[in-house]
Amino acid sequence: MDNKIKWGIVGPGKIATKFIEDLKLVPDAEITAVASRSLERAQSFASTFNIAHVFGNYDELFDSDVVDVLYIATPHNFHKELAIKAMERGKHVLCEKPLGVNRKEVVEIVEVAKRNKVFMMEALWSRFNPTIQRIKKLVDEGELGQITYLHADFAFYALDRDKDSRLLNPNLASGSLLDIGIYPVFLAYLILGMPERIEATSTFHQNGTELQTSMIFQYPEAQAILYSGFRGRSKMEAEISGTDAEVYLRPRWHEANGFSLVKNGVEEEFDLPLRGTGYFYEIMEVNQCIREQRTESRLWSHQNSLDIAELLDQVRGKCGIRFPFER
Repeated sequence: MDNKIKWGIVGPGKIATKFIEDLKLVPDAEITAVASRSLERAQSFASTFNIAHVFGNYDELFDSDVVDVLYIATPHNFHKELAIKAMERGKHVLCEKPLGVNRKEVVEIVEVAKRNKVFMMEALWSRFNPTIQRIKKLVDEGELGQITYLHADFAFYALDRDKDSRLLNPNLASGSLLDIGIYPVFLAYLILGMPERIEATSTFHQNGTELQTSMIFQYPEAQAILYSGFRGRSKMEAEISGTDAEVYLRPRWHEANGFSLVKNGVEEEFDLPLRGTGYFYEIMEVNQCIREQRTESRLWSHQNSLDIAELLDQVRGKCGIRFPFER
């Protein structure tokens, strides 16, 4: 490995564009390759970001020696196949969330990562956000007392999107839950762990796509109220309430640049400006893990991804969310 860690992009879309903008801020990383099923699309992306190696076939990139780690940013239903192929060729992988469409897929991905002794992580970038890291520390240190209530939502209007888009096409594992509902589920899991019971309900598009889902995660001494949706916007706030204090994450909470802490009737503001869009922090984590020859992150481990997949499966089971390719 050269001094800089060489990154490759698998799936040059909007998310990958934001990712590369942040990757350029990381001093020990460089983007060296991009692959798409469309060579023309890959070439256009490469031209925009001055990327040296361009592939119109994913396998050619996986077999090349021009990258150390791959960022997989395709629609959800392709994650398992592409992550496994890349790791079987000895490549490290950062795969967009959700890591797999269901827990069974995540189990397969984790097994391949362990067998090939490569680094693999689900790109749940909010875990590395400085605001969320600080709040997690406050909770762990008991600053809020016993957590009794958590609320988080994530919603925007998407019914004007193309019906063949990844958001609305069931064959691409569409719907709000896997795309954005994973964020509220993640926050509840991070702060409160695995619930003892889940209640959930969804509404659906006529083509079968889940459009909005409300969830209640029941814990022995707490409840988490969670929501995701494509039928309208939400304020995208989050709050965590304990017996001694409350924390309020600023909108949009999953990429928050600060929070307020209310304790004994006194409110204190904490400003934690983001570097770049926010992907910067997960890229730094991946680079550090690779340099330390670790195969998983301590902040977002393989087990964490398995747990999140289990929670999403439980919500899907409650709501009847299934995709055509799962039948």
